[in-house]
Amino acid sequence: MRWLSNVVAMVIGLQSVVAQADQCAIGDSYAEHFKGFWLGQSIANWSGLVTEMDKIGLEQSGPFYTRDNWGKADHPNIWSDQPSELSATIDWVLVGPDESWGSDDDTDIEYIYQHLMASSDSGRLTAQEIANGWLKHIWPDEENYLWVSNQTAYNLMREGLLPPNTSNADINPHGEMIDAQLTTEIFGLYAPCSPELAVEIAQLPIRVSANGQAVEIANFYVRMHSVAVGAPGGTIKQRLNAAAKYARSMMNDGYAAAMYDFVLQQYESGASWEQARDAVYQRYQLEANDGYDMRTADCGGCFAAGINYAASLVSLFYGEGDYKETVKIAILAGWDSDNPAATWGGLIGFLMGDEQMRAQFDQPLSDRFNIHRTRQNFKQGVDTFARMANEGTAIARKVTANAAN
Repeated sequence: MRWLSNVVAMVIGLQSVVAQADQCAIGDSYAEHFKGFWLGQSIANWSGLVTEMDKIGLEQSGPFYTRDNWGKADHPNIWSDQPSELSATIDWVLVGPDESWGSDDDTDIEYIYQHLMASSDSGRLTAQEIANGWLKHIWPDEENYLWVSNQTAYNLMREGLLPPNTSNADINPHGEMIDAQLTTEIFGLYAPCSPELAVEIAQLPIRVSANGQAVEIANFYVRMHSVAVGAPGGTIKQRLNAAAKYARSMMNDGYAAAMYDFVLQQYESGASWEQARDAVYQRYQLEANDGYDMRTADCGGCFAAGINYAASLVSLFYGEGDYKETVKIAILAGWDSDNPAATWGGLIGFLMGDEQMRAQFDQPLSDRFNIHRTRQNFKQGVDTFARMANEGTAIARKVTANAAN
């Protein structure tokens, strides 16, 4: 609880820390919210995969999507000449109770970290524990669903290197790509209302694959997840805004902070979300302002940490705490669209809880999760959100108890 005092003093301005005690306590309802996290993330992840890498810039892939594209034909991504196999239209991808949600790179490394955290007495993973987990659960030669920096880090682990050396810029040139954003947000939920504790336990997992401003961006998401759990206000929008303000206040003066300020300025100006997205594209991907220059990277840095972080802020601000609206904007905004969708889908899903998440959709939804779609060597190849939620809750209690001692 000591970190919450910092949140209050610096940003949120609560009248009393005590007023947040119930929200910060890890009671029986915490697992209900953790179930909402896994469900909300899975829906957003799979719906976002339909448009993943469809639109990476006006010159490379045709005009960006707008709100009018929702429910209409999906366009091919940069690797294909065909629409997505998941859906011919840009719409929700939902899994019924007789099926299982498949793991993907937006969920499976988080699943590995949770599995490792459950076995850790201290609630802090060591470099060797992380490497052992990656080497055991990631396929070495087959399609293994790793992005570029994670793949490089994995290769380095196979050679015997340990994090944070696996993100050393001298041997991992991809450290400012998106990878760490996909894999570490969950640490914020292990330290509710304690954002700096959350960053502390997440730092080595972040440094598996991130260096430079990609670290700042991953820290931003971790802090947001931690603070949003206990942030004040009666609405999800208010809680997200308070969490975002705190996370921004802790950033250094690099391009990530400038991106936050720029997107917020666009939102407050009354520009539409499409106009804000187009302004992000112009200012950063084309003009390389504020020290952000990925123009020589693959596809102009289309899966770089920075441009996807900026796109995620567009969906965060303009979604205004509404699950469907936030995720829709993320799906349509462009670039690595399933990643911002999964990030906010998971966080808003947590804040809503499982029951409210399911009520968003007019059909029964699966509670099962097939981790063996992308990873290997788990006792339960097909898991359940209920068991995963109970495990996550136990980890949060352990982390909190250890911090208090």
